[in-house]
Amino acid sequence: MKSKGSFIAAAITAPVLFSLSLAAQTITKSSSASPAASASPAKSLIRPIPFHGMVSAVDQKNKTFTISGKQATRVFKVTDKTNIMKGAGTGTMKDIVDNEEVSGAYWKNLDGTLEAKFVKLGPTEKKTVSPAPNPSMTPKS
Repeated sequence: MKSKGSFIAAAITAPVLFSLSLAAQTITKSSSASPAASASPAKSLIRPIPFHGMVSAVDQKNKTFTISGKQATRVFKVTDKTNIMKGAGTGTMKDIVDNEEVSGAYWKNLDGTLEAKFVKLGPTEKKTVSPAPNPSMTPKS
């Protein structure tokens, strides 16, 4: 009976210790990299965060735009890597204007800034789903 309890305790403890050792190796490897080198890989490990709203302010000089929401105001930085879409074509920072509906996705940088990954200008398209044909309504031959 005593050996059975020891076996169960060992079976539970072994996976926990193994996962902790893997986590420690991962933390050591990621913390040993330089801050500049770790900023890019960190972005590739997480998904961009979606946003949607009305532009309340634009700063063309600093390449930022602001969305004022119900809960918070967010300032997004536009970089050379940001993909801006206007309709079916591409857009530029100059196309982002006050009181325009925008949507897209952003990264949250280590310094707390929000870097726009892509920005879509204009209202979002509502996808309509056509109802399935009702078999009782189809004409019978």
